[in-house]
Amino acid sequence: MSSKVKITALEAENVKRVKAVALEPAPDGLTVIGGRNGQGKTTVLDAIAWALGGERYRPSEPHRDGSVLDPRLRVELSNGLVVERAGRNSALKVIDREGRRGGQQLLNSFVGQFALDLPKFMESSAAEKARTLLEVIGVGEELCRLEAEERAAYDKRTLVGQQERQKRALAEEMQMWPDAPAEPVSAADLVQRQTDILARNAENQRKRMEAAEASRRAEALAADLVRIDEQMADLESRRNAMVMDLQEASDTAALAAKTAEQLVDEATDAIEADIAEIDAVNAKVRDNRRRADALAEADGLKCEYDALTEAVEAARSAKMALLEGADLPLPGLSVESGELVYNGRRWDGMSGSDQLKVSAAIARAVKPECGFVLVDKLEQMDPGTLAEFGEWAASEGLQVIGTRVASDDTCQIIIEDGTSYARGEEPEAGAAAAPEPDPDEPTAERLEALREYGSTGKWVI
Repeated sequence: MSSKVKITALEAENVKRVKAVALEPAPDGLTVIGGRNGQGKTTVLDAIAWALGGERYRPSEPHRDGSVLDPRLRVELSNGLVVERAGRNSALKVIDREGRRGGQQLLNSFVGQFALDLPKFMESSAAEKARTLLEVIGVGEELCRLEAEERAAYDKRTLVGQQERQKRALAEEMQMWPDAPAEPVSAADLVQRQTDILARNAENQRKRMEAAEASRRAEALAADLVRIDEQMADLESRRNAMVMDLQEASDTAALAAKTAEQLVDEATDAIEADIAEIDAVNAKVRDNRRRADALAEADGLKCEYDALTEAVEAARSAKMALLEGADLPLPGLSVESGELVYNGRRWDGMSGSDQLKVSAAIARAVKPECGFVLVDKLEQMDPGTLAEFGEWAASEGLQVIGTRVASDDTCQIIIEDGTSYARGEEPEAGAAAAPEPDPDEPTAERLEALREYGSTGKWVI
């Protein structure tokens, strides 16, 4: 017997829209329950979930309208367990082949929650789906670490790339002087020559001032000489001295005047022009240096960007190696950037069939002991896709019980007015409705009556 537990038989009475249903799903592959809307198809799945999943799956209004009988559920499993819920409180009873009893804890040990409620997985967020898969294959923490490394390197690379582009664009816009020297030109020599000339010019000015002062002194002495001439007699000796002084002063004045006339100031215009030209050249050199520095910084950022690209690729390669080495529940299934990817497509890009296939595979992987999955609303799939999905489930040894708004060849069981029959064994037109047993009748007798009635074609067990 397979280690995976499957449903071998189901009986349900007076649950929501169901009057009485009995069915034996195929052990592998797809068993489709069809019928019109409102006939009780989904109720069959709800009944299985309630029977095996416990009170969390109990319908808010489980009792069928108009029935005096309490809901009753019976599920037979491939591991020999029989699960029943019956009576006013729908008490649970789990019995194995040897008559030993168990409870909900025993059922929880092999019944997967996603198997009973696949929409819970399918409607979860992309991150939750990926997290579920990673937990199943046991690489969640390591993959999260690699994802964090990849994201950090990717974000930093993005920032560095932006900085590099901005820096390079700024450098390209800067003024470039091809004819400027590589190094600034020194103006020290010219400045020194200018200083020397200015010093010589200052000395010339000092001599001019001395000549002027000597002239003023000679004029003063001449004036004094006039006054002294009037007192010649008394001051002859003094006059003689003054004449000597006058002669000396005159000679000095004449020499100074002649020397001053010969002095010529040197012009600094040429040197100032040269200095100005050097300043212009050096301004160009500084422009070129700033541009070269900006380009060098941009090149450095480009190298850093390339290194970060290698880091991103290394993290991605490590992730791929990690996932390739993991025991994935479905070939082609993986996780990229925190989302499920199947055959190269993310969840919102998958077909309905692929979404269902991925969900069923992960539900099975979450609880490997559980060999069945319940699926509602299969009408989204065309007959060909439905058949393909059924073949996949059979090849995987997975039992899928689903519902579909249809009564064509895709359906093995038909629900009509809350009762079931196998397709191709429809009840005869005008057949009398099954009498509802007395509520005081024992449950076993009610069941036997239903089975006898079912043998006439109304229900098939």
